[in-house]
Amino acid sequence: MEDPKRAVGEKAVEVYVRSGMVLGLGTGSTAVWAVRRVGELLSSGELEDIRGIPTSEETADLAREVGIPLTDLSEALPDIGIDGADEIGPGFALIKGRGGALLREKIVAYAIGGIVVVAEGSKSVEELGQGPLPVEVEPFGWEATRNALASLGCEPKLRMKDGEPFATDGGHYTIDCTFGAIPDPEALETEIKRIPGALENGLFVGLTRATVLVKEDGEVEVTES
Repeated sequence: MEDPKRAVGEKAVEVYVRSGMVLGLGTGSTAVWAVRRVGELLSSGELEDIRGIPTSEETADLAREVGIPLTDLSEALPDIGIDGADEIGPGFALIKGRGGALLREKIVAYAIGGIVVVAEGSKSVEELGQGPLPVEVEPFGWEATRNALASLGCEPKLRMKDGEPFATDGGHYTIDCTFGAIPDPEALETEIKRIPGALENGLFVGLTRATVLVKEDGEVEVTES
């Protein structure tokens, strides 16, 4: 079959995107295919009057490249958003942010009230925490923030790139927190938000409208939350 990431990205556009919409444009290797497909449909005239709200500068650049007019949350609220996920757990709870855009992704997802998640079926897990949970933090005093995160029972590690702390589009740092199993994502999200300096975390609870997943046999499955 075609690239599974491309298959689910394009399927989400087919099912959920209509002319006249404002779209939240996600970030990452799967969401990119949804952005490209919207651009193709605008170019062919099959879609009209679409505006996009990108969740990263990388996505904004791609949207401009494929011809999607951009706006922002000061001008419009998205009708729908399409984005990827690192893990999809019970109750459609997610871990997102390993690509480095979690704060903007979460702002857009919250504004919509729930995103359409596009992913390979392997991203579905019985319990969240199979990999690290990203936390976007204020650079000032990040060491204190890291220690506070460690007190919640994780192993925190500052994300690095080219020998320097990785900086998000907003100029923040990211601390990747290895908790192991996360049986109560909502409770952990609340605990992290109590830490000054922890600007946002990659637990997305109650922010999934639907999932579009490609299974091992190549079938694309759409599930409403």
